Amino acid sequence: MNTATDELGAAEIGGFDLANPPPGFVEDPFPFYDALLRRAPVLRQPDGSVLLSRHGDLDRVYRDTTLFTSDKKSVFAPKFGSGSPLFEHHTTSLVFNDPPLHTRVRRIMASALTPRAIARMEPGLIAAVDALLGSVASRPQLDLIQDFAALIPIQIIGNLLDVPVDERGPLRDWSLAILGALEPSLSSSQLELGHQAVTEFKAYLQDLIARRRARPGDPETDVLTRLIRGDGAEGQLSEIELIQNCIFILNAGHETTTNLIGNGLALLNDHPDQKARLVRQPELIASAIEEILRFRSPNQLGNRETSAQIEIGGHVIAPGTNLHLIIGAANRDPAVFDDPQRFDIGRKPNRHLAFAGGPHVCIGLTLARMEGRIAIGRFLSRFPAFRIKPGRVDGGRMRFRGYAALPAELG
Repeated sequence: MNTATDELGAAEIGGFDLANPPPGFVEDPFPFYDALLRRAPVLRQPDGSVLLSRHGDLDRVYRDTTLFTSDKKSVFAPKFGSGSPLFEHHTTSLVFNDPPLHTRVRRIMASALTPRAIARMEPGLIAAVDALLGSVASRPQLDLIQDFAALIPIQIIGNLLDVPVDERGPLRDWSLAILGALEPSLSSSQLELGHQAVTEFKAYLQDLIARRRARPGDPETDVLTRLIRGDGAEGQLSEIELIQNCIFILNAGHETTTNLIGNGLALLNDHPDQKARLVRQPELIASAIEEILRFRSPNQLGNRETSAQIEIGGHVIAPGTNLHLIIGAANRDPAVFDDPQRFDIGRKPNRHLAFAGGPHVCIGLTLARMEGRIAIGRFLSRFPAFRIKPGRVDGGRMRFRGYAALPAELG
């Protein structure tokens, strides 16, 4: 039993408020997750929303699109302001929508992210990773986030939409600002930054789309051309749907994949026995990626809204209730995972929910796994003695778990 969670009594965890988290939660949420699982797996919040922590409850919610909706207009209107740039983006993009928009956009993306298409990307990804590793090999130290992890998804996602290389500079900052606005509570400066990022991103994409309409790319490799043409769906997307889902694609692969790579390297550093094991047995890289996803999920929180009265764990929940799905807790549920506090790169089975589930399961999961496998596997093969130095900086977010900085020596 985790002694850290023993210190969190029933009264304290019963008063847990995600919108006003207790000291230490953002830096290390896992003791709180463990306590929620043990003491309050279904917990009503002061604002009327409900936290769900158990793996089985999240799995049920993800699979049932009748009782649980992804549409967030009623939640995002007061949060962002109805008609605001953030409201328009987050209520038009794939992730916060139900059919028919979700179905139309997902079909287009799925038709471009087939196993064959992803396999075609692998040689280019290997070359890009090897070039990055070569560029830092002679440096006495580096930042594993800024100098490595964050650079990989920018190239991959930029290539998917065929964004010119010299125009990719602002993409990550826009992405961080827009995704940062999904935190449970926001400062006025975060809100303003998010609105500005959507506005600037939208203006850039309007220009890029106009250029691509004039000179279409190869639809076999250019997802933007497929989206413009509506390949794989019935009917074309409206201009707003097209722009906002391009933003979604460019955002979705940035922070989460950066966090997967950064979290993985940090976990291997912090568990030297598992690092040594992976060096000895590089064939374990695929299961290692799954364990990284489970143990420190890049996305820690999900959301759904009830569309009818439901009962979960003896609690009656009214229609229209916002549900916070605590992915980071579900991935450590002892009812599903043996010894869930142990980081084990050979763990099998590993039914984590890092990519959500059901019809809304992450459409880029195969691509993300490939990026993590190649980036971490080739980094460790080239620099098996790497060491993270003091001074790591946490990302400072609740929804997305990662690092802002990971200073390291390559050994």
